Amino acid sequence: MPAMSVLPARDPSKRKTGLRRFAPSDLSAPQLLVGSFALLIASGTLGFAVLPGLWIGPRPGFVDALFMATSAVCVTGLSVVDVSSQLTFFGQLWLLLLIQLGGLGILTIAALAAAALGRRTSLEVEEAAAGPSNLLPEAGPRALVRAVIVATLVIEAIGAVSLWAAWVPSLGAAGAVWPAVFHAISAFCNAGFSTFSNGLAGHATHLPTLGIVAALLLLGGIGFLVMEDLRANVRGRRRRVTLHTRIVLVTSGILIAVALPLFLFFEWDHTLADMSLPVRIANAFFMAVTPRTAGFNTVDYEQIANPSVFLTVALMYIGGSPGSTAGGIKTTTAALLALGLWARLRGRSDVSLANRSIPEATLQRATGLAVGAILVLFAFVFALLWTELEREGVDTDRGRFVRLVFEAQSALGTVGLSMNMSSELTPAGRLLIVALMFIGRVGPLALLESMARRSRRKQPYRLGREDILVG
Repeated sequence: MPAMSVLPARDPSKRKTGLRRFAPSDLSAPQLLVGSFALLIASGTLGFAVLPGLWIGPRPGFVDALFMATSAVCVTGLSVVDVSSQLTFFGQLWLLLLIQLGGLGILTIAALAAAALGRRTSLEVEEAAAGPSNLLPEAGPRALVRAVIVATLVIEAIGAVSLWAAWVPSLGAAGAVWPAVFHAISAFCNAGFSTFSNGLAGHATHLPTLGIVAALLLLGGIGFLVMEDLRANVRGRRRRVTLHTRIVLVTSGILIAVALPLFLFFEWDHTLADMSLPVRIANAFFMAVTPRTAGFNTVDYEQIANPSVFLTVALMYIGGSPGSTAGGIKTTTAALLALGLWARLRGRSDVSLANRSIPEATLQRATGLAVGAILVLFAFVFALLWTELEREGVDTDRGRFVRLVFEAQSALGTVGLSMNMSSELTPAGRLLIVALMFIGRVGPLALLESMARRSRRKQPYRLGREDILVG
């Protein structure tokens, strides 16, 4: 008989059990993005709740710690505590660390660390860290991640030195160091946190401060892809800037050009009444910039005129640009909606700009994002009306309703402007604002995509179509 081959015994530890080791490649880019921010918020909350030496006086409860960590990581700027009087230097340092990590994104830090160690991260991690790098295909995700880190550190350093020089006459050489560093990072990351108890209201007549902070807000709000595209164009590596860059810059310019004179007109006899003409123009410019990016305030927003409230909410809804630390539906989404409407009015089925046509899928995504943001805002405002207004001992006037809408849109747009409402919220209301800040930072569509089951194969068929009437 032929000899029988004997198979080696299988290691019991390697038997199939229906379970396998979890790896980051099992997650999609949206899932990695959402999960990284959730993990960073949890770490920040734990730090505020456990680490010693962060608080002056009694340590706040879990909800307030969660609120502050979420606001910092989501670079929002809403606060239920006074950063200047209730946080020690180390508490402010912890807050600033969360702002920096939240602004860059923890995946960006991870991808850079992996590159420094000579290791390659997964494609999903690089996609989530670098964003839509297909707009600059010659750069690549890893090069974009490095460019993001370098640009952030360089711009923040220049901003810190500039603010230090501007504040030395009033704060002294040593006293201006920490406020300058804190505000430079907070401004570029579009966070809006301040070490001054009244924000930047004390510097409302100081034109250098307004100019430096506004420049940091604008640079942080246009997005890293735009900055990298412009840098490549200046160096001659690209013959022309991308259509994305053109839309971002033109739309941002139009929004400022429209909002500045409107704020100047509505606030001329209100919050800007006691200022000189140059200071009035500078503050109106600042009011036109800060609602779309970060919530630094030079005026009391509880005292602004009703048209200014509406205009501020509209700007917070639009927000900054894709690939930036700003929230909102983004400038490109607003531009595509306007271009789509203009194309329909002209009887055209396609949307084009600068001799380029926009893909239909991109238009549908923009429409879905705009509608989704409105639905999310409506749902959370309704919940806030129930938790904050319908309770004993609360004045239910219409003014409080407006303040709640303002607070909710500020949270969803990760802006941070407030009509002095955050500290008045109930624990339930603060948790709702926490959820809004998280949704606003990761994006409604990214959050939905992260919840969807990942599929590796396309659907091989399409259902029959049937039209319906709209409008």
